[in-house]
Amino acid sequence: MGTPNKNWSREEHILAFNLYSKIPFGQFHQRNPKVIYLAHLLGRTPGSVAMKLSNFARLDPTLQARGIAGMKNGAKGEMEIWQQFASEPEALAFESELLLAERQGKTVEQTAQIKTDDLPLPGREREATVRVRVNQAFFRDRILSAYNFRCCVTGLAIPSLLTASHIIPWSEDVKNRLNTQNGLCLNALHDRAFDRRLMWIDANYLIRFSRQLTQKINKGDAGLDWLVSFEGQTLQVAGKFRPSPELLAKHASQCTN
Repeated sequence: MGTPNKNWSREEHILAFNLYSKIPFGQFHQRNPKVIYLAHLLGRTPGSVAMKLSNFARLDPTLQARGIAGMKNGAKGEMEIWQQFASEPEALAFESELLLAERQGKTVEQTAQIKTDDLPLPGREREATVRVRVNQAFFRDRILSAYNFRCCVTGLAIPSLLTASHIIPWSEDVKNRLNTQNGLCLNALHDRAFDRRLMWIDANYLIRFSRQLTQKINKGDAGLDWLVSFEGQTLQVAGKFRPSPELLAKHASQCTN
């Protein structure tokens, strides 16, 4: 049985933040198997871990904007980790995955479930590639969790068919690479349309498609008809993290109507 009252270390705070980033807000309870598993890794009670997740929630500005305050009180350690992620998101995300792998007795490639068969030979290039892929996997977990594992266009809820789409691509905006407000949870087809600037989200969170697509409907292409059938519908906005209006507007400005 875990020890509920010992002080939380920096490492434990980072691992709790890692879990906070990967499960929906409504699942921060001691019966959640993921909470129970982390409690086991930390030698703590599930209730203690659940409380720590709720403490992190009090710092989340996207929850505050929705009138959700989380726990009223918390520890200095939570604030320190939250601030570090704000200033060094890629470094902290990767550190959290390394710590998780160490606790499980696995490699970070295994715990992050990244593709390894095409990695460079051991060395700096391989290390850099692993770091990018691990952080991209971390972003995917954050986005799918934020959207409750549902496509924000169609409502599709099959994780293997979902993609964590960057609003502004990874390569174009270093600052927002791991920012969940720079992400959408989309099925593979709408992700491709969004990435190719054939779909965008307007200022009212309505889904829009390029005329390149809409002018081709009713020509016997059932797939295309389905793709654009969501024109004018409201985006199914995430519960924990809402997409940034500014980043959506930037993406929309690059699309051709």
